[in-house]
Amino acid sequence: PVGLIRDNDVCVNFNYRADRARQITRVLARNCDVPSGLTAADANDLPKAAELEAEIPRSRAPKNIHYVCMTQYDKNFKLPIVIQPESMDNLLANVMAQANLRNLRVAETEKYAHVTYFFNGGIEKPFPGEDRALVPSQKVATYDLAPEMSASGIADAVVKAVNDTAFDVVIVNFANADMVGHSGKLEPTIRAVETVDTQLGRIYQAIKQRGGSLLVTADHGNAEMLIDPVTGGPHTAHTTNPVPFILINDEADTSHHRILRPGGSLRDISPTILTLLGLEKPKEMTGVNLQS
Repeated sequence: PVGLIRDNDVCVNFNYRADRARQITRVLARNCDVPSGLTAADANDLPKAAELEAEIPRSRAPKNIHYVCMTQYDKNFKLPIVIQPESMDNLLANVMAQANLRNLRVAETEKYAHVTYFFNGGIEKPFPGEDRALVPSQKVATYDLAPEMSASGIADAVVKAVNDTAFDVVIVNFANADMVGHSGKLEPTIRAVETVDTQLGRIYQAIKQRGGSLLVTADHGNAEMLIDPVTGGPHTAHTTNPVPFILINDEADTSHHRILRPGGSLRDISPTILTLLGLEKPKEMTGVNLQS
């Protein structure tokens, strides 16, 4: 290692994503300089504290360090924060709850936080009317070894929810193109994308029979560029390339395509969904309905 964290050091965690920073924070912050850190009582009150102590005893962590978090990783962490949490009002999740809409969030383990915690603006607790379905991810070293991942199980849950007619909205995440794309390997990534195509087809057929709308999009690219244009080697990172935004329903029948408003942005997705649901867009949303 280039350097080790030692007793009495200052440790600044630059990770802004809470789900990837909590574990190491819990390990290191158990021996922080009080009162800025976690006291022994605080640490012992956290979930799975006994399991953590068994795996990595407190005696092995550096002592009396001053630990600083980039953002609020957990409300139970009594630690200095560089960027304080920002309250986001009237997100799509709030509006659906206020309208008493039943909604289901479906994803496999790898992306479960994306359709729950992140989708809800950093709020852990489900909103009223919100149900969740977690499909376990496969236990493999890297997902190029299992490019199908758990997509079929996700589609099973979504098709069942659509057929049961218990939900007004279903929010789904397929992880394949992203997680397998990170391998930089062409053939597994092709299989990953083909898998998503197949499972989306199943979901589309269920929605078509019920008479609903299907929206397909992404928040970044990855699988579309597996060769680095500069080095010629594998490209394994996210891209900022434009992503598709596809809307299919009775009004946008595949026999006569309708072009959506050009120049769309991620901020336009929620207003478009609210329009389809017959709900007003709150003033906090700056995007527009992408239906032309």
